[in-house]
Amino acid sequence: MKITVFSEYGEGFRTNEEILKQHPRGLHETLRELFEGEGFETKAVYQDDHEDGGRLTDEILQETDVLVWWGHCMHEAVSDALVDKIAARVLGGMGCIFLHSAHMAKPFRKLMGTSCTLRWREINERERLWVTAPYHPIAAGLPDRIEIAHEEMYGEYFDIPKPDEVVFTGWFQGGEVFRSGVTYMRGKGKIFYFQPGHESNESYHNEWVRKILVNAVRWAAPSEPVGEPRCCFFVGDPPEKIK
Repeated sequence: MKITVFSEYGEGFRTNEEILKQHPRGLHETLRELFEGEGFETKAVYQDDHEDGGRLTDEILQETDVLVWWGHCMHEAVSDALVDKIAARVLGGMGCIFLHSAHMAKPFRKLMGTSCTLRWREINERERLWVTAPYHPIAAGLPDRIEIAHEEMYGEYFDIPKPDEVVFTGWFQGGEVFRSGVTYMRGKGKIFYFQPGHESNESYHNEWVRKILVNAVRWAAPSEPVGEPRCCFFVGDPPEKIK
């Protein structure tokens, strides 16, 4: 299985001391090292202040089995042409994991067909992540709840279509709740959105969060080679005789 990690890596990410403490070589490298350490063939690409996502080339995308996408504030700089290619690839069977602020990523919004807006508060507060679908493969090997010491609050209402599964529900110290881990099928492709992962917090170093991410890419991996999206085709002979 080939995993491609995509994240933002603008000037602010290269100079912010709080971010550098958690991700010295960029968030994309933190995630790449996680997946590579689990034996996956992993490539990391990033979007800086002067690019539209062009580092995610057609060649890389065509070789990707699971795309892991982290975004923050540069969503609109991603070209519509790239978004269309990603969506087509998902419909053809590529898995896609959208992390944290990637709820506003253009590929996620295209695949969901809704605004994907939510309530948020940037305060380092405690999050308790409840496993609400304990038999789902993404929840394999987890306790019934996970404590995350510091996380950015995301709260309902989260404007997404009804999920196939709500694997995790988050409760925050300030009282809000959130559908923090949800799954979808789009065409032949599997999609997982996962809320924890604010760039200046230690969430991606939490052992249970890391296990969730590894479980997620295994779940999202295509069971057969990724192909083209299914198209309309003419059927000449009906299965039953028409009188």
